Amino acid sequence: MQRSSALFLLLLFLLTSLLGLGSSSSFPSNINIGGLFPTDSHEYEVFRFALSQHQEVPKLVPQVDMVDTGSSFAMTYAFCSQFSKGVYAIIGLYDRKTMNMLMSFCGALHVCFVTPSFPIDTNNQFVIQLRPELQDALISLVEHYKWTKFVYMYSSDSGLTVLQKILDTAAEKTWQVTSINFDTLTEAAFLKAIQDLDNKKEYKIILDCELERLNSILNLIAAQRKNLKNYHFILANLGFMDLNFTEFRKGGANVTGFQLMNYTEPMVSRTIQEWLEFDSKDLKSPKRRLKYTGALTYDGVSVMATAFQNLRKQRIDISRRGNAGECLANPPAPWGQGIDIQRALQQVQFEGLTGHVQFNEKGHRTNFTVSVMELSPSGPKKVGYWNENEKYVSTATYTHILNETFGLQNRTYVVTTILESPYVMLKKNHEQFVGNDKYEGYCVELAAEIAKHVGYSFRLELVGDGKYGTRDPETKMWNGMVGELVYGKADVAVAPLTITLVREEVIDFSKPFMSLGISIMIKKPTKSKPGVFSFLDPLAYEIWMCIVFAYIGVSVVLFLVSRFSPYEWHSEDTEEGVEQQSQNRTPSPEPSQSQSQGQHGQGQQEKQEKQPEHTNEFGIFNSLWFSLGAFMQQGCDISPRSLSGRIVGGVWWFFTLIIISSYTANLAAFLTVERMVSPIESAEDLAKQTEIAYGTLDGGSTKDFFRRSKIAVFEKMWSYMKSADPSVFVKTTDEGVARVRKSKGKYAYLLESTMNEYIEQRKPCDTMKVGGNLDSKGYGVATPKGSALRNPVNLAVLKLNEQGLLDKLKNKWWYDKGECGSGGGDSKVSPSMSYPAGNHHGGGIPVNLAVLKLNEQAVLDKLKNKWWYDKGECGSKDSGRKDKTSALSLSNVAGVFYILIGGLGLAMLVALVEFCYKSRIESRRMKQIIDAAMLGSTVTRMGSGGENGRVVAHDFPKAAQTLPCMSQAAGMGLSTTGM
Repeated sequence: MQRSSALFLLLLFLLTSLLGLGSSSSFPSNINIGGLFPTDSHEYEVFRFALSQHQEVPKLVPQVDMVDTGSSFAMTYAFCSQFSKGVYAIIGLYDRKTMNMLMSFCGALHVCFVTPSFPIDTNNQFVIQLRPELQDALISLVEHYKWTKFVYMYSSDSGLTVLQKILDTAAEKTWQVTSINFDTLTEAAFLKAIQDLDNKKEYKIILDCELERLNSILNLIAAQRKNLKNYHFILANLGFMDLNFTEFRKGGANVTGFQLMNYTEPMVSRTIQEWLEFDSKDLKSPKRRLKYTGALTYDGVSVMATAFQNLRKQRIDISRRGNAGECLANPPAPWGQGIDIQRALQQVQFEGLTGHVQFNEKGHRTNFTVSVMELSPSGPKKVGYWNENEKYVSTATYTHILNETFGLQNRTYVVTTILESPYVMLKKNHEQFVGNDKYEGYCVELAAEIAKHVGYSFRLELVGDGKYGTRDPETKMWNGMVGELVYGKADVAVAPLTITLVREEVIDFSKPFMSLGISIMIKKPTKSKPGVFSFLDPLAYEIWMCIVFAYIGVSVVLFLVSRFSPYEWHSEDTEEGVEQQSQNRTPSPEPSQSQSQGQHGQGQQEKQEKQPEHTNEFGIFNSLWFSLGAFMQQGCDISPRSLSGRIVGGVWWFFTLIIISSYTANLAAFLTVERMVSPIESAEDLAKQTEIAYGTLDGGSTKDFFRRSKIAVFEKMWSYMKSADPSVFVKTTDEGVARVRKSKGKYAYLLESTMNEYIEQRKPCDTMKVGGNLDSKGYGVATPKGSALRNPVNLAVLKLNEQGLLDKLKNKWWYDKGECGSGGGDSKVSPSMSYPAGNHHGGGIPVNLAVLKLNEQAVLDKLKNKWWYDKGECGSKDSGRKDKTSALSLSNVAGVFYILIGGLGLAMLVALVEFCYKSRIESRRMKQIIDAAMLGSTVTRMGSGGENGRVVAHDFPKAAQTLPCMSQAAGMGLSTTGM
């Protein structure tokens, strides 16, 4: 039993071995791989070298075609030729003209294409891209250098994908990017473009193209511009060490780039040495250095060799039997084993000449690392590296920069300022103090806080001429605090000094410590006295007119429906009349004919006097009285009886209820809200009129704002101010405020909003700020150009702002010390600004000046109005805000008028129905046609006299006397006896 079991196991082992040998023998020992390379290309030479280094089984057998990679026809013919020869995969190059054709063939036929060419954004998993994508590394480097404005010069071959990434990032980070395509420029046009960039002082440039073209571009730039010290180039290429910087280095430019190959790795050095020795005996000239594109080709051959070895180990059958098929067949017949090869290629991982080689599911390189290089005087130098996980990491070892505040502690700096409440003021007993102790105010405390944070001593000095600082148009000399900084008389200016473009060009400003704008100050208007007819104010004029017309209309309609409706008529039978009628109906002996004829006239007259009268209480005057009584909510001694009349009364009562309630509610608001009539509300109001004069401080930023403004309203205001006689300009703010207070409302002063708010809180509390700010700007701490204090002061202001100290200082000096009750409210503004008015990096100055210029030209305000309000979806920005109680307009109560009109129309329709219905009944009783009955009834009612519309009932049959007015005879006023 044991012998049989052992024999069975031996047979099973032999069978398994035979099966294994059979499956292994099914995998081809030679793998045909295609190659598509330009003639005499560096990549083809490296391809041959790589094949000589990979002689393992299975052996890679090349099927190479030397083609023009820019010709679609040549590439198509070569690809189809190799596919028909039964290649398992293809390695080669493409350019932008042929890449789409190759993508299409590879995807349709399931043939893998391994390429060291520039990467493209595609989801075709059969294209294995050896070159890493560089756009993320490039963006990280731009962010590291804090570039916000630069030029991107690119080639269409490889730069379009990177350009798209840069533009998307620029939109998010508000970068200003200028793009230039090399392919559209001749050599002369390119040199002119470089000259234009130099004139615009655009010195930050990214160059993105292939190695050969990049070398020629660098030589052109170096030949034209001998001095390149202001320039900083970033080369978006992975072969920084392959470039020739001999001429370019002489210009002193800053050059940064990327390097894929690490020459310090032993494996890389060994391979390069073998490459230099490969076929060197047959070459007449020295062998070229192994470039990074050649290294990618070498790694591509290694990827293919490793993938097919893994397939052989996994015993996957990939042999191509029979005819390989036609690549131009329609529909295309994909190769069944192509998926297996594609998966094997994507799963390869190893350390190659270009670092870690690994692919994602799309066939793109992943988990790679590139070195960041800089061109130093001694040659290329590594300053950092980039990978997908850590992003950019700087490894440069620069000499440690000394602390910027070193040496400041032992100096006393002169801080120039100006007397301006509440910024800088003399104390009441300032004669008893010396030095800085004589002063108090916002800027005094701010200067002390800055000095404490920076660590220096200071001495406050008032500016000699008492001015902020403007440049004389004739002498070009600066005055005021700006002039003291420019000419070295002061070290720092801590004052309400506005950050402007012309000042920023000659001095440096810190980040703004307070934000503000130009505002309008007027004398506070007196409370308006109520007029004789102010009780009419709660309702608008048009509502009162509509009420009058509604009152008359309702009265007329009530009169008409009462006349037409038979139910508004009723009889007034007296007892005597009733008895007389009963006596006339008692039978009596017949008198003689002559007696009867003699008494006929007298009897007829008596009988007419005894007839019952039918009255209608709603004559025209009673209708007016009823409507008036209902409107005054006092009622009336009469009321409608018919349905139509009651409808009129009901809708009128409803109308009265709504109108009276609305009037009462709005009247209470008018009585409780103080109403102050302001003559102006905005700058537009000032520009439209000439009764109220207005002006600014002479020699300040406010005056400069109006002089340079291109906005129509401000140009009109400036035209008035410069030609006004007497002059509307004042020498000091105190003079301007005094002029406002003495002008009895005939002068408006234009000044900074912060000062306006401060004065509004000071006694005698007779000024006020109207309207919004005309512009947006800020106060900053100023230092001379290139001062060592610039960065420390800037950082100190930022720190004080983040700590909330600037807000505390403003509340202390504006509102806590106010003399007119609680103030501030919406007028308080944050000290932080919405635009970067300073930058402690030297490269930020052009951007800073550009922002200031846009702000002074009101472009920033226009942009905000465009994107916030002009494109708003919720109406005007002021639509939800009411500054004072206003009268109710017709639109507020239009609905109740519609209801009233509808009710009146319904009442008239009901009255017509009542009239027709009653006329039809009476026509049947009196055996008349309906037209005659309606005509008689109409004439009777329209012709009845008296206020109450009395109608005498004639001697008709009893049936007709139920409604005497329905008889045609009665309608005509004829006597039945006479007939």
